[in-house]
Amino acid sequence: MTAIDPTAHLTAEQIEELGRELDAIRDEVIAGRGEKDAAYVRKVIAAQRTLELASRGVLLFSAFRPAWLLGTAGLSVAKIIDNMEIGHNVLHGQWDWMRDPKIHSTTWEWDHVSPAEQWKHSHNELHHAYTNVIGKDNDLGYGIMRVDEDQEWHPVHLGQPLWNLVNACFFEYGIAAYDLELGKNLRKGRRGDPEFRARARAVGRKIRKQVLKDYVIHPLLSGPSFPATLAATFTANVVRNVWSHSVIMCGHFPEGVQVFERRSVEGETRGQWYLRQMMGSANIGGSRAMHFMTGNLSHQIEHHLFPDLPSNRYAEVAVKVRALFEKYGLEYVTGPLPKQVFSAWRKVFRLSLPNRKPEARRPGRARVAAPGLRHGASIAPTR
Repeated sequence: MTAIDPTAHLTAEQIEELGRELDAIRDEVIAGRGEKDAAYVRKVIAAQRTLELASRGVLLFSAFRPAWLLGTAGLSVAKIIDNMEIGHNVLHGQWDWMRDPKIHSTTWEWDHVSPAEQWKHSHNELHHAYTNVIGKDNDLGYGIMRVDEDQEWHPVHLGQPLWNLVNACFFEYGIAAYDLELGKNLRKGRRGDPEFRARARAVGRKIRKQVLKDYVIHPLLSGPSFPATLAATFTANVVRNVWSHSVIMCGHFPEGVQVFERRSVEGETRGQWYLRQMMGSANIGGSRAMHFMTGNLSHQIEHHLFPDLPSNRYAEVAVKVRALFEKYGLEYVTGPLPKQVFSAWRKVFRLSLPNRKPEARRPGRARVAAPGLRHGASIAPTR
């Protein structure tokens, strides 16, 4: 069975015209950035810090059940906001144009065990450049999952639902290991490599700092509430990890999202890069509050097209981007959060099993995109 290519109807000229139209959208937003946007991010940072401080204050009395519930809920939300709407987006350089050294991608450090510098390399420079390219984008399955029917199945893949669940609960540690390319470096015997050792030490320092803050100092300040505060902080970290893992899974793993072969990005043009982002991402529909709590990664398609635009502008950009999908006859993959989470997890389970018909591809999916993309090295997003 031949896979259906969802971009096969586009000519090379149309793909480049699509790229020009997307560039125009990006240029319009950049020209319109101003004080309103700067006020937004400063307000969010101030609110997050207030919420975290207040929640940690309540948890000083966490031996009392109501205080534990209130403080844990508040700390969970504060950690999600720090990770999603602030840290992720600041480290993308979305607010660098403000020239504020306190809110800049070169100085920001987040509440996460992965050092900012290492995360920026693996995420900004690799993942966003090679979105959903098998063997190039390590975010695609994080090296622990089979993500496409054409990948050879092994019995070890039967465990990938479990591996994915564990990864979700301890996602920040999974990301740190992924940023280190821990598995690959250990397999290749690079333990003694000076560069790898330096990066591993940096991760170790960051883990110690996070553990000291969350699991030693704050619980000790609680005095007799030490065990309850320890449990509350652990719970908040797990909630944050599962939430961020779910949002990211929904952005790249639901049914309808395309994956690509290495050779498909050779000689890739700007228009072809844009098209791959469109086909390799999916959105989550929902309320403004939901969009905010996802760090606006519910607009994953728009984020992958324009990773350095302020996150508060993705909603307005999405209207124009969706119109381009319709104009060029492309599927805009989106759905409510429960549907997208279910779709992503269903794929995890399905690909943990051997193909029902190894010689056949599932219809409606393409690992190699349109003719313009087949001969189309990847162009990194404009910063």
